[in-house]
Amino acid sequence: MKTLSYEVTNALGIHARPAALLAQCCVGLTSQITIKCGDKAANGNNVLQILGLHAVKGSVLEITAEGGDEDAAISAISKVLEEEFKEKKKVEVLKIAFFGTKDYDRIFFSELAKDKGEGTYNCDIKYFETRLTPETAYLAKGFDAVCIFVNDEAPRAAVETLKECGVRLILLRCAGFNNVDLQAAKECGITVIRVPAYSPYAVAEHAMAIITTANRRLHKAYNKVKDNNFALSGLLGVDLHNKVAGIIGTGKIGQCMARICKGYGMTVIAWDAFPNQGLVDEGLLTYVEKDELFEKADLISLHAPLIMGDGGTYHLIDAKAIAKMKDTAMLVNTARGGLIDTEALIDALKAGKFHAVALDVYEGEDENVYTDHSDDYLQHSITARLLMFPNLVLTSHQAFFTREALQAIAAVTLENARNFNEGNPLGIGECKA
Repeated sequence: MKTLSYEVTNALGIHARPAALLAQCCVGLTSQITIKCGDKAANGNNVLQILGLHAVKGSVLEITAEGGDEDAAISAISKVLEEEFKEKKKVEVLKIAFFGTKDYDRIFFSELAKDKGEGTYNCDIKYFETRLTPETAYLAKGFDAVCIFVNDEAPRAAVETLKECGVRLILLRCAGFNNVDLQAAKECGITVIRVPAYSPYAVAEHAMAIITTANRRLHKAYNKVKDNNFALSGLLGVDLHNKVAGIIGTGKIGQCMARICKGYGMTVIAWDAFPNQGLVDEGLLTYVEKDELFEKADLISLHAPLIMGDGGTYHLIDAKAIAKMKDTAMLVNTARGGLIDTEALIDALKAGKFHAVALDVYEGEDENVYTDHSDDYLQHSITARLLMFPNLVLTSHQAFFTREALQAIAAVTLENARNFNEGNPLGIGECKA
């Protein structure tokens, strides 16, 4: 166990911004980090617990690291304390219109944005429950920035309205940016920044969870047992051990999924437009051509970005690709709905193709995502048609939805806002046409 003592010198104490950066640092560490202030203690990876220490100027923090990377952990934490807990220059408050608000959004965003002044995120957020669309963009009048999510819409018409409203910044609290017309934003002088990565583990773990559910028919088993039906008919699954996993896209999420599959005892093959030789060298996977992956894989997991146009990834999984797959293949998509031609998928399922399919995203989901239609008839037939297949599991774009991911999304989004407001470099999150 390694320990570190730190006296808080910032006039604001441990306010939201340094707390968020400290928590994000600890999330990436193997060691368990505990922070004590007086008789209170916090887990280092939990920003709300750190704020709950109520450490003021002069408070002494006792930080302990216990685990596999103790020395590196103390070094990383020391760097955050020295660089991020200092006083910062004064800037104007950035006014942000936050679209598509849910109760869980406020948990971290409101807490991190509550402080104003030097060294804070220094922003003022107004929450709107409505999604951003060309029809609702006028609500941003008088704001410097808008904050949107994957189901918001920012085509040219919306972007031009935002410009008329005085908006200078679009903050995407997600990794994908295909819902924003970047060329229109460039022409309107609006900066677009995303969150390149928040918790790749969250998405990869969800991918394995839902494909396992579909494989072992856990969704059916749960409902059968609730009806006192303990028969096993209709629940037959297959072992994943000694099967072949095909990973489409080997970025951070794809790598996490590959490691999970490896842990199951699977052979991992992969395709990526830009192969990572380091993954081959460590023995994690072998790169193959797309057609070979389709033909050999027992489980195909999609982790590629959605890129439109010639040579892009739109409808990467179409009728031709599906025809190459094994009839017993398993398919899971936690990336973007447009990667799969839904009509081709439905036709294949009708024909008895696939042992299991698990979708967290699908074409046509936008009207349903993050909304409660439990008392409504589903107006979009795609959803109802997908739900009729007993070997298919559907979730509502929730792969990212963990505490660690929400914390990271809030911290990185507000860090992006602060960098823009202070004229600092925007980093890899900036989206350019």
